[in-house]
Amino acid sequence: MQMKLGHIDYLNCVPFFEYLQQAGFDGTTVKGVPAQLNAMLAQGELDVSPSSSFEYGRNFRDYVLLPSHSISAFNEVQSVLFFSSVPLAELDGQKIYLTGESATSVHLLYVILKEFYGCQTIDSCVPEQPAENYLNQGKPVLLIGDRALKASLTIGPEKGRQYDLAQLWHQHTGLPFVFALWIVHRQAYQRLPEEFSQLQTQLQESKDKAFQNLSALAQAVTDRPWMTQKQLVDYWKCMSYDLDEAHVKGLTLFFELCTKYGYLSQMPELAFVDAAGSGQA
Repeated sequence: MQMKLGHIDYLNCVPFFEYLQQAGFDGTTVKGVPAQLNAMLAQGELDVSPSSSFEYGRNFRDYVLLPSHSISAFNEVQSVLFFSSVPLAELDGQKIYLTGESATSVHLLYVILKEFYGCQTIDSCVPEQPAENYLNQGKPVLLIGDRALKASLTIGPEKGRQYDLAQLWHQHTGLPFVFALWIVHRQAYQRLPEEFSQLQTQLQESKDKAFQNLSALAQAVTDRPWMTQKQLVDYWKCMSYDLDEAHVKGLTLFFELCTKYGYLSQMPELAFVDAAGSGQA
């Protein structure tokens, strides 16, 4: 039985996926933005995916996590950007325009505004038209992924200041922020325990090969002409793809604050795939 794996079609996932087949992965991959993959994972249409940390928190009883892998940042992330022409502390009650592509980044913004900048009321929406249209009008806008990277290179300062949410999180907490986890549907893990053990190794091999020569990796990316090879390399260097003790502390604090403000109904428990073939807390 082939594994069905979600693939976030953003530049930050390239180190995981560029050499994954060379490392031995022979399953099926399904590309999409985080929100699409979240829904497919929740419905059991995917076996595993790098997926929004918030999705794990929301449905943690249905999942286990692959250890050692994440999509995180210790400081700047460059691709989760909030644009605002007014200071963050003055956004209380103002309309904020959101990307509909990621649950984690949206709730990170909410938590930052409430916990660190004293906002009581957040009035937000996902517009039907591209959020970039509101950005051009100087409205407060959250963009993520390749759209954020592109906007950061093309939108001038007259449209508002760019706030890197991972940098703000680190500034206030001293911890990395974990945007995505490698989330496994529990039922899929029960069916394919050996395949998931192999996948952990394959992901590590792909990631290691990518970071051995980031310039070669950048040369392989030919469909984002608006970024130079140096910009691509610098972007990947600012990311963290591990999941160690510091990452878990940052993730736990995020879940605590999401629970505090009612975005999660209860504090999630972290359960990881183990070598014995079951999920453990």
